[in-house]
Amino acid sequence: MRAAFPIRLLGLALLPWLAAGPVLAETAQTAKPRAETPTPVSPVTVMPPTQKPKVVATWPTGGETIAPGVLVLKVVFDQQMTPRDFAYALGTGGERLDCLKTPRLLNDDKTFVLLCTTLPGKTYAVALNPDAPGGPAFSNLAENRAEPSALTFTTGTGEPVTKLRDAIKAAGLGGLDMPVEEAPETAKTAP
Repeated sequence: MRAAFPIRLLGLALLPWLAAGPVLAETAQTAKPRAETPTPVSPVTVMPPTQKPKVVATWPTGGETIAPGVLVLKVVFDQQMTPRDFAYALGTGGERLDCLKTPRLLNDDKTFVLLCTTLPGKTYAVALNPDAPGGPAFSNLAENRAEPSALTFTTGTGEPVTKLRDAIKAAGLGGLDMPVEEAPETAKTAP
């Protein structure tokens, strides 16, 4: 009788497992296999050979006399450009423009604009892609550097441009072609 007692306890302990047996087996068969983690792959873009980008238009145009004050310097290339690649510097035969540090590539992907200010009666010279091998440069989507070019213009002594919208209009730009991007408004929180 002593031997029967432990067997009965053992039998009682196995009853829940025996009752759940088919359910466990069924669950194991219907369980989905673990998804494999994707292998990271670097993106590769293959670009066909391209010609060097060329400047096809500027505002102001070379040699032009414009009103002093606020200026939206505009440089248009003949093909799509990369927004992060640009290089401009002081050109020969003129003074340095006072501009923001970074130009903006407009939605046409060919036109860069840069917000600057000018003084009356001055000649300004801008070098685009000054010859600096390996340094930053205006480049197309295939990372082909634009040919170096220069722009020289003069400011008159007349009434200055004092409003950004007037400078945008003078450069032949529309309302969406802002030379600067506005920072997003932050939500005001109550103290």
